[in-house]
Amino acid sequence: MAGLTRYAHPLRTTAPVGPAADLDAFAAMTRGANFVGLGEVSHGSKDVFTVKERVLRQLVEREGFSAFAMEINWSAAARLNTYLTTGRGDLRQIMREEFQHAYGLTNTEEYLHLFTWVREHNRAGVRQVRLVGVDFADVNPEQYERILGWTGEHAPGLLPELQRYYAALRALPGGVATRLETYMGLPLAERKKMADDAGAAYRLLKQHATTDPWALQDARVVSQMATSFAFDSDDPAQATAANRHRDRTLAENAVWWQRRTGDRIVVSGHDGHVAYDSAVPAVFPVTMGADLRELVGREYVAVGTTIDSGDYRARTANGESGVFTVAPAAPGSNEYTLDQVPHRDFYIDLRAARRAPDVGAWLDTARPTYVIPGRYPNDPTPPLALGRAFDIVIHLHTVRASVLLPPTK
Repeated sequence: MAGLTRYAHPLRTTAPVGPAADLDAFAAMTRGANFVGLGEVSHGSKDVFTVKERVLRQLVEREGFSAFAMEINWSAAARLNTYLTTGRGDLRQIMREEFQHAYGLTNTEEYLHLFTWVREHNRAGVRQVRLVGVDFADVNPEQYERILGWTGEHAPGLLPELQRYYAALRALPGGVATRLETYMGLPLAERKKMADDAGAAYRLLKQHATTDPWALQDARVVSQMATSFAFDSDDPAQATAANRHRDRTLAENAVWWQRRTGDRIVVSGHDGHVAYDSAVPAVFPVTMGADLRELVGREYVAVGTTIDSGDYRARTANGESGVFTVAPAAPGSNEYTLDQVPHRDFYIDLRAARRAPDVGAWLDTARPTYVIPGRYPNDPTPPLALGRAFDIVIHLHTVRASVLLPPTK
């Protein structure tokens, strides 16, 4: 489409290294934002992750961003952040231990490369880039110890009650995959009791006049996690409510970090989360992106990724990782038209393009769009209006599957 071509800016490469002059226009598009939602069309496409690192570098080095929020657990990010800011620990080991179960698709060469760059950037002594986990499916033991350690030192009278509230949660066996499987296998009534206790622990600390905000946020995330397990996944309405809880919480955790630290923050997640509109509203009624727009207004800019074809990694029904292929986009889809733009890879400011009558109507019409879940089999082409879902789109002609890190011997 000629109208789209007028607004398209070609990408020199999807690799994370090298000159970044081709991203000058991207910087201008996001200037003034405190939150940039950086989406991924799938959780398992190598080139999506490498271009994401390239954009992150641009926003850090030239625009002053200093936090990278990921769709990973708060406690996992805390461990990784210690390594990224101090060098303590073994990066591969932390990734192997934290990126399990549903998060196994993150244990990749691409994220190892991204984290290694962040560590080298931080080692140089310039503005530190910190890692934030806005998700909450698992809480590792260190998080409980931080909460209880602060309480024992500063509010010892609360300690016995907090220990009682957290007893069942702390008794879950570790590591990540085992804890999650055990938790999900508990009777619903037991999970609801654990959620009640986690909520009571959070309220107890919140009512204490001098509670450290970081300890309180740790307790809040525990409550978020326990609440998520108290929904009945066998009830479709409850499953939808659980998804609503998750997207709202992702947004609130990102906002908490930014307001607490002042960091300008890149919020990395699936396209289905960073978008303003949901491609599957019956399952995900309101997105994280919609919540962020409600909470911070124009401080948030949503960036989606689209692809014409290629490979991606996903988890099968038995939990194993596999590589799957999407064929070149079919006529009538958003990607088919985007791929007619005479650049192999490019990005486009949809806000500007929508002002052109010949483009705006096309952008505001829902069409089949690749929104590839982390599980296979899946329905990867729900209808979505790109102009209503994103402010900016990065389009890649083809992608390769992400590469999992090898298990240790």
